Amino acid sequence: MDVTIYHNPDCGTSRNTLALIRHAGIEPTVIEYLKTPPSRDQLRKMIADAGLSVRAAIREKGTPYAELGLDNPALTNDQLLDAMLEHPILINRPFVITPMGTRLSRPSEAVFDILPADAFTGPFVKEDGERILDEEGKRVV
Repeated sequence: MDVTIYHNPDCGTSRNTLALIRHAGIEPTVIEYLKTPPSRDQLRKMIADAGLSVRAAIREKGTPYAELGLDNPALTNDQLLDAMLEHPILINRPFVITPMGTRLSRPSEAVFDILPADAFTGPFVKEDGERILDEEGKRVV
């Protein structure tokens, strides 16, 4: 299965999502988007395919969001995209693209929606110790 993750190795959610993809037996294409940001068209498509607004795809925490005045409701989608492309840290993460769809995998379990349900075998525990797959690879609720 062809899977791409827009990844930030400094982000726990992104690391957990990447680990879940690999736990499914898939080695994804990993794009460290801070080093290699998506093009404007790619970013616009990822956001739309994930069913998000541009504003919903912006990361506020740990970014220049406030300093740039991006909370201004008068800003257009194009202005927000410009800011995201100029400061890739503003792109929320991780975006994951598979043939089954595109998701902003926050929380990391959102990736389950776009991976084959039968791909998981065995348990999986997130970095923080939260168990999300049992011994049979079934989601723990």
